[in-house]
Amino acid sequence: MAHKILVVDDDANTARLVKLYLQRDGHTVIVAEDGARAITAARERRPDLIVLDLMLPHIDGIEVCRTLRQESDVPIIMLTARTTDADKLTGLDIGADDYVTKPFSPGELAARVRAVLRRLPGERGPDELHRGALHLDFRRREGFLSGKPLGLTRAEFRLLGVLALQPGRVFSRDQLIDKALGEDFDGYERTIDAHIRNLRRKLEPDPAHPRFVKTVYGAGYVFSEGDYEKP
Repeated sequence: MAHKILVVDDDANTARLVKLYLQRDGHTVIVAEDGARAITAARERRPDLIVLDLMLPHIDGIEVCRTLRQESDVPIIMLTARTTDADKLTGLDIGADDYVTKPFSPGELAARVRAVLRRLPGERGPDELHRGALHLDFRRREGFLSGKPLGLTRAEFRLLGVLALQPGRVFSRDQLIDKALGEDFDGYERTIDAHIRNLRRKLEPDPAHPRFVKTVYGAGYVFSEGDYEKP
C-alpha cells in the first residue's frame, strides 16, 4: 500500500537517496530541507510518516519532533549521527517511533519504514478492550483512563495493547519488539524501556511505583492482573 512520506534532511544527496528508495516501494515522497519547512509541510501535507534528520538548520530535529508530537501522532523515524544511548533515547523520549543512525543503509531505512507503516490503524484485532478504569479503542488507536484520553503515541498504544490483552503474562523486551514494533525492527532493547517510561508517565498516577505496567526484573514487563481495578 502506498503512503505519503515526508523526508526531512538538509543534505540534498541524502534526501535524494532516501526519496529514491521510498519511491521504489510505491510511496509519494515530500522533501523538506530544514526544520521550519518540515513543520509547515507536516501541517499542510499531512504525511503518513516522517523521516526526520536531527541535525537541521534553524530548528533542529528534536524541536521539530516535539512540536509535531503536540499536534499529531504521525509516525516519526529519526535519522541521527549521534550514536550514544543518551542521544538515541532523547528522540524516543519526545515521541519518535524509531531511529536510524548515520551512516545508514537506505535499504534498512526502507525496511524500518515498512515495519512502522504496517502498524498503522486498521490492522486486525479487537475493537475495544476494558480493564477496569482503562479503556483501549483499537479502531481509533486511543487509550482512556477513567474516561480521560491518555494521548498515547502509536508505539505506546501498541505496547500497552500487547500487555493489556494478556494481563499477568510477562513479556521479554524481544517479545515486545516483535509483537508491538514488528519483526523488521532492528533497534536495541532499550528502545522498549524508553517507550515504557513514556507510557508510565501518561498512564500511572505515580510512575515511580507503577500499578498497571510493572517491571519483572531480569524478565521484562507485565500488565498487573489486579491493580487496574482500583479507582
